[in-house]
Amino acid sequence: MSKGPDAFRTISEVAEVLDLPQHVLRFWETRFRQIKPLKRGGGRRYYRPEDVALLRGIRYLLYGEGYTIRGVQRTLKEKGIQHVTDAFVDGTGGPVEGATVSTPTEDMAAVEALVGSRPESSNGSGADGLAGEDIDRLQTTLAELVELKRLLDQAR
Repeated sequence: MSKGPDAFRTISEVAEVLDLPQHVLRFWETRFRQIKPLKRGGGRRYYRPEDVALLRGIRYLLYGEGYTIRGVQRTLKEKGIQHVTDAFVDGTGGPVEGATVSTPTEDMAAVEALVGSRPESSNGSGADGLAGEDIDRLQTTLAELVELKRLLDQAR
């Protein structure tokens, strides 16, 4: 049974819908204060439909329109959440006419493969002894480095 349109979504569900690694969503939470999923016990995130719509708009501006994170931050500040949310939607639930949305870069997929494939030991730390919190910080840093590489490649 599939969830209704007003249902809350887990980070894994949102990541699948947006075709993004989960650590990118966590990274975006550190860069866009407007993204505020509900957090339950153990830090589990639950995204409201409006959160997913905002994330879809951010994703479109970053990957589809080539905005930088700072550019999206400026757009959110100057034009508001609704403008970013509407950047992807034309009122019918589809992409803006003529717009294309690319998938994350191959570099991001490589980072996900490196970080996402780390087995956990029986004490809940990573195989190399890192705590989950440390792994999350490393994932965020890696995502930021990949974004910086993308910007450098774009500038060339």
